[in-house]
Amino acid sequence: MCAIVGVYGDENAAKIAYYALFAMQHRGQESTGISSANGDKIRLTKKRGLVTEVFDEATLNRLDGFCAIGHNRYSTAGEESILDAQPVFAKYKLGEISVAHNGNLVNKYEVRNRLINRGAIFQTGMDTENIVHLIAKSQEDKLKNRIKDMLQKIEGAYCLAIQSRGKMFVIRDRYGIRPLSLGRLKSGGWIVASETCALDLVGAEFIRDVRPGEMLTFSKDKEPKSEQIFEPDYHPCAFEYIYFARPDSIIDGKNVYSARLEMGKQLAKETPADIDLVLPVPDSGVAAARGFAEGLGVPFEMAIVRNHYVGRTFIEPTQEIRELKVKLKLSPIKELIAGKRVAIVDDSLVRGTTSKQIVKILKEAGATEVHMRIAAPEIKYPCRYGIDTPTKAELISTKYTPEEIAKNMNADSLGFLSIEGLKKSLGNDRNYSLVSFDGNYFAGGNEDSPSCSVCD
Repeated sequence: MCAIVGVYGDENAAKIAYYALFAMQHRGQESTGISSANGDKIRLTKKRGLVTEVFDEATLNRLDGFCAIGHNRYSTAGEESILDAQPVFAKYKLGEISVAHNGNLVNKYEVRNRLINRGAIFQTGMDTENIVHLIAKSQEDKLKNRIKDMLQKIEGAYCLAIQSRGKMFVIRDRYGIRPLSLGRLKSGGWIVASETCALDLVGAEFIRDVRPGEMLTFSKDKEPKSEQIFEPDYHPCAFEYIYFARPDSIIDGKNVYSARLEMGKQLAKETPADIDLVLPVPDSGVAAARGFAEGLGVPFEMAIVRNHYVGRTFIEPTQEIRELKVKLKLSPIKELIAGKRVAIVDDSLVRGTTSKQIVKILKEAGATEVHMRIAAPEIKYPCRYGIDTPTKAELISTKYTPEEIAKNMNADSLGFLSIEGLKKSLGNDRNYSLVSFDGNYFAGGNEDSPSCSVCD
């Protein structure tokens, strides 16, 4: 669930990209990178680490130019090579190119094998390298046409920012699975980012969402040119609202916090509990827990304190690190919990590691009953479009019933939001991507498809 940003038409493009990536750090914490273009040359800096660790004033000053693209990386397999960081830069027949990609190509291996058979040499496991090779090997005489040629050969979820020495191209797949927003900078330049929170931080005016199947071309001294490359088949990812996006972001016209609040209220209708107190799993469970408390008419308390200096357990590469970090990152306020029947609300349940530890923490803090509530449906299918559920065996809901899971984690009860309840919370105006819940692989791939070593 990476973050991408593209900035065009501002002499401080790299610095604006830096702040945008900082705002979207939650979408990827393993590596970050920015490439800039000044009309003559592309310069690139990328390293493992957080945005504030990789970039400083001197580094950003070297990234001169009026165009910059950037990327925060999130992976599913824990690869540690700096080669897997983005953007990906290359020199080819028409000059220099840099590519940043958010999403997951379901035909990655078929495309890669065809390219290898034609003599291509790969250095990483990333989908993004396929894109670079397809552009380089195209016989079209202009970069725009090479990009269009490449797009006809890839399938799945993608938002792309592609940079030459003088232009920038931004593309969203026909399904609109991953979010992408267009904004206008105060300088008159343009910014495209995965979430609107990035636009807010840099003071950009939100213009609109990039349409599914659309390509925007940014050229000097011109308005962005829009081309509809594919007929839209709109399926925005429901998991953006459930977990990944920042609550202050607006994705495809819907505020994330408001959507999560509605999920909590609907959860209270579907799976109520006789309790004294509702508390959230911070931070992504806060809005849903508030909605759940409002729906039941019981008090809400922030009775679990999160240590923000520990990374998100969901995106840690190994199970052992996840288990340790739950203890490091969450601490109960015993005075609020002792002697109470509590409901703990989380945004989703994937492996069950965090939830089991939380139930244990609450009971050790003196809770007489702990009722677990999940503001999302049961995750029963691996996602092939960019979420960290690579195999069915890792999904606890594919192996056990809610009653069995509750018993295993020593919870007094466990309740999930229904698929219909999720749709109602989000609004029935769109066909959301619910692949993790209903197994509808509308954009290709299936539960038995090989998982990618790196999720871009």
